[in-house]
Amino acid sequence: MLTLQLRELEADGLVVRTVYRQVPPRVDYALTPLGQSLLPVLNEMQWWGDAYAARASGVSAHHSSVWYTATVCHICHILLW
Repeated sequence: MLTLQLRELEADGLVVRTVYRQVPPRVDYALTPLGQSLLPVLNEMQWWGDAYAARASGVSAHHSSVWYTATVCHICHILLW
Protein backbone atom coordinates (compact mmCIF):
# COMPACT_ATOMS: atom_id res chain seq x y z
CA MET A 1 0.00 0.00 0.00
CA LEU A 2 2.75 2.47 0.92
CA THR A 3 4.70 1.59 -2.23
CA LEU A 4 1.63 2.22 -4.37
CA GLN A 5 1.04 5.62 -2.78
CA LEU A 6 4.68 6.60 -3.18
CA ARG A 7 4.61 5.57 -6.85
CA GLU A 8 1.47 7.68 -7.38
CA LEU A 9 3.15 10.68 -5.75
CA GLU A 10 6.15 10.10 -8.01
CA ALA A 11 3.92 9.89 -11.11
CA ASP A 12 2.25 13.16 -10.07
CA GLY A 13 5.63 14.88 -9.74
CA LEU A 14 5.41 15.41 -5.98
CA VAL A 15 8.32 13.18 -5.00
CA VAL A 16 11.45 11.94 -6.72
CA ARG A 17 12.60 8.36 -6.21
CA THR A 18 16.27 7.42 -6.12
CA VAL A 19 17.16 3.72 -6.32
CA TYR A 20 20.56 2.56 -5.09
CA ARG A 21 21.73 -0.73 -6.57
CA GLN A 22 23.17 -2.29 -3.44
CA VAL A 23 22.59 -5.09 -0.97
CA PRO A 24 20.39 -4.65 0.94
CA PRO A 25 18.31 -2.66 -1.56
CA ARG A 26 17.85 1.02 -0.80
CA VAL A 27 15.35 3.53 -2.18
CA ASP A 28 15.14 7.18 -1.12
CA TYR A 29 12.26 9.56 -1.72
CA ALA A 30 12.48 13.35 -1.61
CA LEU A 31 9.96 16.10 -2.18
CA THR A 32 10.21 17.90 -5.49
CA PRO A 33 9.71 21.69 -5.57
CA LEU A 34 6.07 20.98 -6.48
CA GLY A 35 5.76 18.67 -3.46
CA GLN A 36 7.37 21.27 -1.21
CA SER A 37 4.84 23.83 -2.41
CA LEU A 38 2.11 21.71 -0.80
CA LEU A 39 3.63 21.86 2.69
CA PRO A 40 1.78 25.04 3.77
CA VAL A 41 -1.53 23.52 2.67
CA LEU A 42 -0.80 20.23 4.46
CA ASN A 43 0.30 22.11 7.58
CA GLU A 44 -2.99 24.00 7.70
CA MET A 45 -4.98 20.79 7.17
CA GLN A 46 -3.06 19.10 9.98
CA TRP A 47 -3.57 22.09 12.27
CA TRP A 48 -7.31 21.96 11.61
CA GLY A 49 -7.40 18.22 12.21
CA ASP A 50 -5.46 18.55 15.46
CA ALA A 51 -7.72 21.34 16.68
CA TYR A 52 -10.81 19.30 15.84
CA ALA A 53 -9.43 16.17 17.50
CA ALA A 54 -8.37 18.16 20.57
CA ARG A 55 -11.81 19.69 20.86
CA ALA A 56 -13.48 16.31 20.50
CA SER A 57 -11.20 14.61 23.05
CA GLY A 58 -10.76 17.48 25.49
CA VAL A 59 -6.95 17.65 24.93
CA SER A 60 -5.60 21.18 24.85
CA ALA A 61 -4.97 22.52 21.36
CA HIS A 62 -1.52 23.68 22.50
CA HIS A 63 -0.44 20.14 23.45
CA SER A 64 -1.72 18.78 20.16
CA SER A 65 0.00 21.57 18.21
CA VAL A 66 3.37 20.97 19.89
CA TRP A 67 3.22 17.26 19.03
CA TYR A 68 2.25 18.07 15.45
CA THR A 69 5.05 20.60 14.98
CA ALA A 70 7.65 18.09 16.14
CA THR A 71 6.19 15.41 13.87
CA VAL A 72 6.11 17.64 10.78
CA CYS A 73 9.68 18.80 11.41
CA HIS A 74 10.79 15.17 11.67
CA ILE A 75 8.99 14.15 8.46
CA CYS A 76 10.30 17.15 6.54
CA HIS A 77 13.81 16.42 7.74
CA ILE A 78 13.53 12.84 6.48
CA LEU A 79 12.12 13.89 3.10
CA LEU A 80 14.43 16.83 2.50
CA TRP A 81 17.69 15.25 3.64
